[in-house]
Amino acid sequence: MTAPAADPPGADSLKRVSTPPLTTTPPAIDPTFENVWDEIVWRGLVHVSTDQDALRALLAGPSITYYCGFDPTAPSLHLGNLVQLLTMRRLQLAGHRPLGLIGGSTGLIGDPGGRDTERVLNPVETVEEWVGYLRAQVERFLDFDGENAARMVNNLDWTAPLSAIDFLRTIGKHFRVGTMIKKDAVSARLNSEAGISYTEFSYQILQGIDYLELFRQYGCVLQTGGSDQWGNLTSGTDLVHRVEGASVHAIGTPLITNSDGTKFGKSAGNAIWLDPLMCSPYRMYQFWLSTSDADVITRLKVFTFLSRAEIEEYERLVEVEPFRREAQKRLALEVTATVHGPDATAAVIAASEALFGQGELTELDPDTLRSALEELPHAEVSLDTTVVQALVDTGLVSSLGEGRRAIAQGGVSLDGVRIDDDGAFVTGALPGGVSVLRRGKKTLAGLFVARR
Repeated sequence: MTAPAADPPGADSLKRVSTPPLTTTPPAIDPTFENVWDEIVWRGLVHVSTDQDALRALLAGPSITYYCGFDPTAPSLHLGNLVQLLTMRRLQLAGHRPLGLIGGSTGLIGDPGGRDTERVLNPVETVEEWVGYLRAQVERFLDFDGENAARMVNNLDWTAPLSAIDFLRTIGKHFRVGTMIKKDAVSARLNSEAGISYTEFSYQILQGIDYLELFRQYGCVLQTGGSDQWGNLTSGTDLVHRVEGASVHAIGTPLITNSDGTKFGKSAGNAIWLDPLMCSPYRMYQFWLSTSDADVITRLKVFTFLSRAEIEEYERLVEVEPFRREAQKRLALEVTATVHGPDATAAVIAASEALFGQGELTELDPDTLRSALEELPHAEVSLDTTVVQALVDTGLVSSLGEGRRAIAQGGVSLDGVRIDDDGAFVTGALPGGVSVLRRGKKTLAGLFVARR
């Protein structure tokens, strides 16, 4: 895939995104399906939509133009956005033309959906910088060559020149307040103590303008987004119909939750980001590896390009040999490679195996090893720190006495070598100046050794 030549706003900041473009091309449509609509339905990607019969016919016909928008409300996209990126990729592989929209203007306003309070508005300069980050991430998943080449757009290009009077006269008159306040996100905020400002109330109008503009410029007839965005998606379909008299479509993908109903991909503010500086490839790999048996087949359908036959085989394996966790291993491999590339994924797998005694710690990539140890209990120590003290510092034991007993019992090792002397010092001998401390067979900790 070849990215566009033009630099986006905040181009200097793209250095933080170190992952390469996708290098493998999955099959356009699984041969067991008649068209891509049937496939995305089977994969569970259609939670709500406009007319399904019309959509099936539309996606089975000649190439159409579709879009999905991403607001720069953070310096990186996350796993929820990955659902949209992969859906865009599936539609492009089926022969349709994607528009990747970065919300340079909507990112300045903020979507009220899913929030109990008003969003804190970020500085304009920050949003401009994040536009660059997100654009680079979206570009990785799309192909910019060929007859159905992708195009990147920024809604600031058509909203910035729009005066307040023009906004009210040409756009605002097509929206009915009664309809707007019935949208789920708006209704929830109106009934909360915080209420909703006119700024966030107007968000759905701005998103509606996007669809109208893309319909006019590129003949765009389909928008995809999360089902929690359905009110915003339909504001666009309604506006195009009112202004242009045309019928356009929208697909709302389901919000991904775990089988117990908890939100997917977030825990205590610990989101799984696509930027490797915000979530290491090792952490992402381990996240997918820990998927429950109840969720793993759904995840394979949504987040991988494996065929129906392959996924059904993994479904069988989960039933008959769940202890092997073959489905989880394949899921972790596929998604980490998609997001971070095959080389980073191979390094992560090597680190995972070496940490648990199936490889050489001394041969690991330093950055990957450090990232892996950051996910374990860890401590910063110096070369004059004893192993006993390091056991306490990392929380592997509760006291120096307990640490000495653990060493005397032969249950402590440093960098894979058993420690017999309770006066031994840490070494930091592994790549990157770190060490791996182990108590027993499976309890590990990382040591980051400062050299004075």
